[in-house]
Amino acid sequence: MLEGSFLSHLVELRVRMIRILAVLMLGFLPCAFYARELYTLLAQPLLEKLPQGGQMIATDVATPFFVPMQVAMMMAFVITLPHTLYQIWAFVAPGLYSHEKRLALPLVFGSSLLFFCGMSFAYFAALPLVFEFITYFAPEGVAVMTDISKYLSFVLSMFIAFGVTFEVPVFVIILVRTGIITIDKLKEIRPYVIVGAFIIAAIFTPPDVVSQFMLAVPLCLLYELGIFIAALMIKKQQQVDATDITPAKQDASAQKDVPEKTD
Repeated sequence: MLEGSFLSHLVELRVRMIRILAVLMLGFLPCAFYARELYTLLAQPLLEKLPQGGQMIATDVATPFFVPMQVAMMMAFVITLPHTLYQIWAFVAPGLYSHEKRLALPLVFGSSLLFFCGMSFAYFAALPLVFEFITYFAPEGVAVMTDISKYLSFVLSMFIAFGVTFEVPVFVIILVRTGIITIDKLKEIRPYVIVGAFIIAAIFTPPDVVSQFMLAVPLCLLYELGIFIAALMIKKQQQVDATDITPAKQDASAQKDVPEKTD
């Protein structure tokens, strides 16, 4: 019986993975057709900051083909992410309790939205300032150019760093809801979190002050946002528990006051 259940789960997992990959490939086809335009859009924050005559270069023979294809695959993954998350949710949902389902679905949606917000913040706010800072300090007579594959790696690392940073409220809520840590303890360790935010920013961003502040400051603010939302959720849960307990107490007291019948 247990073996049959395990095999059925494996079959369902296989079906879900095939659906995810099929939709991903369908999303990749139109993105591949516009791969060159997508890379130009991705490179816009740097292209706008390059000095007159500055340009990007490709040092490997196949780089002009493979790098835009990588961008197309990345865009297809982003576009089809809602479907991917739905398939994951459909696979794990039958094994969750009702209260876990109520908590998991908003967290999945919220974490996806926050990750996109982090990528958008990196693209529209952080990258332009970083590239302006870098090009400004370029010595006289030095042509500011970069290989397109190295630029893609740099941008992806920034997207991941800012995307994960924007997940801090979700991490805080999970820690509080699972009872691993309390709100008071989160407030108590706030100074250490601030120091840790700047250390993390120094590790995962280029060695310039601008990008470090652009990552560390949102991390601290999002930490505070997570504490605020977690406190609201706990307060709401306490109110619900109090509402559920009060009628039960009233029924118990009413039954206690009813006189027993005697023969």
